[in-house]
Amino acid sequence: MSYFKEILPKMIRYRLARSGIASAGTPLNLTFSVTNLCQSKCRTCSIWQLYRKHPERLKTELTLNEIEKIFKSMGHVYVFNISGGEPFLRSDIAEIIELACTYLTPGIVHIPTNAISPGLIVRRVSKIIRYLKANAPHVRLTIKPSLDHIGERHDAIRGVPGNFDKVMWLFNRLKALQPDYPHLHVELGTVISRWNVNDIDEISQFVMSLETDSYRNEIAEQRSEMFNLDDPITPDPQEYRRAIDFFVGQIRKDMKKRVLFQRITNAFRLVYYQLAIRIMEQKRQVIPCYAGISNAHMTPYGDIWACCTLGYDKPMGNLREFAYDFKRLWGSQEAETIRRYIKKGNCACPLANQTYSNILMHPPSLIRALKEILIA
Repeated sequence: MSYFKEILPKMIRYRLARSGIASAGTPLNLTFSVTNLCQSKCRTCSIWQLYRKHPERLKTELTLNEIEKIFKSMGHVYVFNISGGEPFLRSDIAEIIELACTYLTPGIVHIPTNAISPGLIVRRVSKIIRYLKANAPHVRLTIKPSLDHIGERHDAIRGVPGNFDKVMWLFNRLKALQPDYPHLHVELGTVISRWNVNDIDEISQFVMSLETDSYRNEIAEQRSEMFNLDDPITPDPQEYRRAIDFFVGQIRKDMKKRVLFQRITNAFRLVYYQLAIRIMEQKRQVIPCYAGISNAHMTPYGDIWACCTLGYDKPMGNLREFAYDFKRLWGSQEAETIRRYIKKGNCACPLANQTYSNILMHPPSLIRALKEILIA
């Protein structure tokens, strides 16, 4: 309940902003791709090739000093998503989270990982936990190792032999850290692509046997961010619909066992899956999209995007060119041009992170999510 009290004023402002009556204000959700460096060679993403082709670009990623200037200019965000590449390859990831907690004061910090360097990840997560315990003990920290299949089939999709075993080792080691920090949530996540779409029931049953705190399924998308726009990775809507039927049933079956925070996130996911199918089938925004208003995405180089699907094709601007002043860029004419483009329905995608915010801003979808919580 305190969550909705906190964001209600933002929800009102976002609706006014989309109507052109008010400025956007500070986004509710910030995703920061801290690096494009990655050891995976995923079939669904080609970001790992970037620094192999252009190694000089690694030197242009934002420094910690630049990140501090940006965060100082932003104000409060509720969800701070860290992305990549592989986020834990940034040696200063703990310091980035410290800056976020100091200036952005998020309630949730979320980090996905490919789990290829599990020992390094555990050391850096432990450092993050030590900081949170001492300085921000209310923050929910969620770590999500990626699991796209079981055994060698996961390794084949991710392109790294032995990756599955490392995911399992990391998952169990992170679970062992939970008594030290009760707000640590250990998840697993699957990208549903044409290489695993027919096996989701098998993968889901395996994940449920592990008693993960949460399990996220997201559709494989073609995004400029991932340099995969020409790759046929997305399953068709009928395949996707069949794939998630089992998963949806499992979520509903297990809802009563979950704490309130987990029930809320699972309820939003249930609504998301149905919206994702409709978007794929109808190829339009089936509910209004608030990308560039409720959510912002920051690249390793300081570019600000409305979302990672539009990404490099429709940037709002670069913070280095705006003297690291986020609010100045966020209120610029360039940013308004992108918002108008989105409002006109020129794009439509099932991007999960943005759809969750869209559900929050769409009363019929929000009511459906609340019903899922109450009937559990």
